Amino acid sequence: MMTAAENRPLFVQSDFTILAESDHPAYEEIRSQLSEYAELIKNPGRIHTYRMSRLTLWNAAAAGVRAREIVQFLADHCKFTIPQNVRNDIFYFVDRYGLVKIILREGKLCLYSSDEQLLQSILLMPSLAELLAGSLDARHLIIRPGRRGEIKRELIRIGIPVQDLAGYHDGEALEVELRRQDHLGRSFQLRDYQQEAVARFLSPASGGSGVVVLPCGAGKTIVGIGALASLKCATLILTTNVTSVRQWIRELLDKTTLTPEDIGEYSGTRKEVRPVTVATYQILTYRKSRDEPLQHMNIFRERDWGLIIYDEVHLLPAPVFRATAELQATRRLGLTATLVREDGLEEDVYSLVGPRCYYRSWKSLESQGWIARVTCREIRVPLCADTERRYIQADNRRKIRIAAENRMKLPVLASLLERHQGESVLIIGQYLDQLKAVSNTFGAPIISGGTAHEEREELYERFKQGAVPVLVVSKVANFAVDLPDASVAIQISGSFGSRQEEAQRLGRILRPKARGEAYFYTLVSEHTREEEFARRRQLFLVEQGYAYERSHAEEWCAQKQESVLTHAEREGALS
Repeated sequence: MMTAAENRPLFVQSDFTILAESDHPAYEEIRSQLSEYAELIKNPGRIHTYRMSRLTLWNAAAAGVRAREIVQFLADHCKFTIPQNVRNDIFYFVDRYGLVKIILREGKLCLYSSDEQLLQSILLMPSLAELLAGSLDARHLIIRPGRRGEIKRELIRIGIPVQDLAGYHDGEALEVELRRQDHLGRSFQLRDYQQEAVARFLSPASGGSGVVVLPCGAGKTIVGIGALASLKCATLILTTNVTSVRQWIRELLDKTTLTPEDIGEYSGTRKEVRPVTVATYQILTYRKSRDEPLQHMNIFRERDWGLIIYDEVHLLPAPVFRATAELQATRRLGLTATLVREDGLEEDVYSLVGPRCYYRSWKSLESQGWIARVTCREIRVPLCADTERRYIQADNRRKIRIAAENRMKLPVLASLLERHQGESVLIIGQYLDQLKAVSNTFGAPIISGGTAHEEREELYERFKQGAVPVLVVSKVANFAVDLPDASVAIQISGSFGSRQEEAQRLGRILRPKARGEAYFYTLVSEHTREEEFARRRQLFLVEQGYAYERSHAEEWCAQKQESVLTHAEREGALS
């Protein structure tokens, strides 16, 4: 007979990983708690593997979670006793948060800690010598002017997350209010969770720097606008592309009392610096050659900004990180659907923009109707005989592309388009040749990096209006594209094992749907490296509570295979 402890769903291992039985009745509730301080790293079968790290624990600590709460939760749901080293390390890492603070003392910016021995060890570190100007007393080390960001980044790398309580300057004042109605006369106010996010960002605990993590389609832009309207100061907004820049501008004009004269676009085509300026990351990092200086980084000094908003903060390029290190006296708000960075630089986001100050799970907002209910399906597609031979003989890099461009995906795609006829469908992929083949075969327009901005805007608008029912898009549509009526996304290829890309692509269809749920399909070449990448890509969404239903291509398109491939070859779409 199974004991009560043996019936619990968790097994905590000494390497800081947590095994969770996903078929346990309490798993959904437990999973939402685990995601506060652990990251899903594997999900084969019924056993899901989470890992705690110092960063996940520091983010939890910044949100007010205490070490004893984490240990107690794990103890209550663990089959066996928590290893002592894990228990000790949870207390160690969580207690590190706030152990060192940045404060103002006697007009000087200082590192403060009640642990005098720790401060002395910091003072003696060679990597910190040029950032410090001696000590004020035993508990206060003086930070050299302009080095506030650098010292936070350096300390977090040696395991000391600094709590920055030194405050921020107000910046240039700006008269702005939220409207009560949008341009269509509909009443407008922040949703409850958006109000909570703004309040958490502005609270003394966050101090005016931090990252808000909300699902795609949940209105992160509105959170940014709410912060701007609360602070009433000149604001620089950085985002991913010109489409997003103009979406921000439309929302600002629609939801606030700002006028067109108050808002500037700073992009490849316009260079306007106004009280609220919206710029792309690309223009900030532009240079004529690798040896030339960055031409547009001076925008950070063009006005007395009181707030900088980093849209899709997980995409921050290195030069913007460096500029942000110099701007620590300015309030900073990061917005993202996932803090995952495949390059492992999450700690730089934490130290330079701020810790995670607000988070809501995707499923919690789905249950309240704020985002659409989505069915996720992975369809395994076999390789034809000649493609399989090429795949076997190819090197590893070529294998990836052969699997991604598997022509047997076309009949599956045809069946899915027939199944969802009359709905707004996005076909999303990585490789331009493949996307052109799909466009030629099905007569659907295509948007890629080479599509002029005006043409993109026109196609997006026609898609929104229903004049274009199917749109083929490359990775340029991964981020910050508002397509509220899209209800089906079919992913035919992707960027290797990118968890953030998977989340962003699903996010294109998360706006609430009047006609019910949305559908997210992923076509994966069977018995290839695409299966491995697919498992990796899906980890973040599985952690959020999404389940992928898996099926085989034969269930979808046996009768369509010959006709679709023949048409594609006739149109010259396939090599």
